[in-house]
Amino acid sequence: METYSEESIGKFMEVTHTARLTSSEISHLWTTFMHYSALWCIYEYFISHVEDPDILAYFQEDCINIINTRLNAVSDYLTKDGCPVPIGFGKDDVDKDTPRLFSDIFCLYYTKNMGSIGIGLNGQTLNSSARPDIREFYTECLVVAARVANRASDILLSKGLYIRPPYITTINEQDFVKEQNFLQGFLGKPRPLLAVEIDQLFLSYINNYLGKSLLIGFRQVVRSEKIQSYFGRGIEIAEKHIEIFRSLLEKEAIPAPAFWDAFVTDSTVPPLSDKLMLYHIVELNTIGFRNYATAMSSSLRHDLSATYARLMAEVASYLEDGCNIMIENGWFEEPPRMIDRQDLVH
Repeated sequence: METYSEESIGKFMEVTHTARLTSSEISHLWTTFMHYSALWCIYEYFISHVEDPDILAYFQEDCINIINTRLNAVSDYLTKDGCPVPIGFGKDDVDKDTPRLFSDIFCLYYTKNMGSIGIGLNGQTLNSSARPDIREFYTECLVVAARVANRASDILLSKGLYIRPPYITTINEQDFVKEQNFLQGFLGKPRPLLAVEIDQLFLSYINNYLGKSLLIGFRQVVRSEKIQSYFGRGIEIAEKHIEIFRSLLEKEAIPAPAFWDAFVTDSTVPPLSDKLMLYHIVELNTIGFRNYATAMSSSLRHDLSATYARLMAEVASYLEDGCNIMIENGWFEEPPRMIDRQDLVH
């Protein structure tokens, strides 16, 4: 893997520790490197095509520097503990000289979404890390992810492009639930949606819309016919899920959000390698599966939780097929695992 930046890793590596990395810490550091090496390629491409000066400055001054720092820090942690650094992705996986594939607004919404994903994942990682330097590192990652998402939101707001969650009229008094049908959704008339349920439906709608746009762009440029077909299936799944969430919102007289920007151009020249595009779709669907699990746990109406469970099963099947394609092509880089002691014996 080539060196992404010569800048110092900073305070994360100032304290010397004798404790080895735990399995959790190794796993999270490995995943972090893979994630940011893919993002390095994507943002190198974005920066070469973004025209809006505010978005370009944001990507150059913030995003790419954060990515470089993360890659160097994780590489150093793993190397010092005698763990192999993943191969990940690099210059061979991106072509900055290809035509524009995504609009400026898509790149900005994509970045906001990546920041939101970082907030969730870094919080989980921080919670399962023991070493003080690793905790300090992921604490900083968490703060920076929030800053990334906030700055993207600020730029969207300043340009009048931010899609806000729905406004609702709530009851004006405090009360307690008195009937068991509060949880029902299949029989009789279901109760109105809770604010938290609306929030999860809205986020699921937005995430699928952005995922569909990413898949449309990738399908246009991917070289492999099999992966092109796989992306096409993903588009169909995203469209189906979008319609489900739209219908659930509109039944409550809540209009589904509408994007007015053409996110994808007509380019058919691949800016990224097939390996990277497939990995990124599998990665984002893994995160989407977790998001559905969170939404299901937050939804108290039986029909909503059943809907999320059904959609999760569909995403899980899609994920498995994507992993199998990666394995067939020799692209599935194996995550850290224990040694096989039976192999040692024989």
